[in-house]
Amino acid sequence: MSVSSVESMASLSSDLFYDILRRLDGATLASAACACATFCSISKEEQLWENVCSSMWPSTNRDDVKSLILSIGGFKKFYADSFPLIVNEVPEFRWNDNFEYPEELTEAEYYGDVDELENISPSDFVSIMDIRYKDKTICSKVLWGIPNANGFNGWFYNCPFRIDLLAYSDEVTLSVSDGLPPILSIERERKDGKLWQELREGIRLSWIIVNRKIKKAANLSSWSPLGGQRHWPTDKDFVVRFGSVLPAKEILPCQVVECILIMKFRVIRTEGEGVQTTLKLTELSMQLEDMDGSHVNGRNSLLVLKEALSCHRSKNYNEALESCHLYSKVQMELKEKKMRYENTLDRIWILGGIATCIIFCFYCL
Repeated sequence: MSVSSVESMASLSSDLFYDILRRLDGATLASAACACATFCSISKEEQLWENVCSSMWPSTNRDDVKSLILSIGGFKKFYADSFPLIVNEVPEFRWNDNFEYPEELTEAEYYGDVDELENISPSDFVSIMDIRYKDKTICSKVLWGIPNANGFNGWFYNCPFRIDLLAYSDEVTLSVSDGLPPILSIERERKDGKLWQELREGIRLSWIIVNRKIKKAANLSSWSPLGGQRHWPTDKDFVVRFGSVLPAKEILPCQVVECILIMKFRVIRTEGEGVQTTLKLTELSMQLEDMDGSHVNGRNSLLVLKEALSCHRSKNYNEALESCHLYSKVQMELKEKKMRYENTLDRIWILGGIATCIIFCFYCL
């Protein structure tokens, strides 16, 4: 850049620069902040980042959420924590590594670090959720605390962890006016799969967890779907799965767990005279599963969620998706090896039983 160019930029009003920067998205604004000292200075304005967060996550428009974000460090920090997706390396496992706990465990070893758990309260967590379909927000929800987690010795700490966000939300629907393709019947959809394809390509989910005590946030979603099932468990249901791989080192033997976010839609109306094709959101839930596919209990889940707030993240969404797909691949390989091992044991026991019968009959005769 020439000296004259720098001087001409310096002569421009800072209000003009502000007006330019406020029109940028978060990633572009962060890049512009590195361009020159003037942009760097102006980009520190919280109002700019509040606009970015408001555009990306409409749920942050609420006054109580704005107060929460300001209390944990401001909108710029919130964006830096929540925009990159969680990425964790999946260790190489062998099935005979055995992820089970030893037979004799103290209560503290089985349920996790009790001293550390006393510093974590379910009420410290806040869920900030936004669903988009083809860049249109169809649902925004904020859940303060973790439901049904009252009392240290309550069932929550020892039972499988699960948050059902839809139980605390109004009815959410998708229709042709939102961009859905019309379908004349479920039978027709089963053949062409157009509705399912449009749903998977257009739906986006952001599920941000904030811990008010340690003042950190993280997005637990993969943003775009990781997979799903058509017509399950009934012909009218569509299940879409999001998630991320969370660190569980020194918490669980498998070292990493999968955060599974399930979104289920049901067809409540098909195209007809004066009626539009309509989908109703019937489930939106979070749960954690270990490498064996077992649900993580509430006690260990709190430790995992706290660890996730400080783990590695990436702005490359493909990297986050690859991490999740690698986890599924390793998990599938472990299941296959386990099945082969169990089948081999079954054969050995059967042959042993047959041999025992033959020997017994031989001595009897």
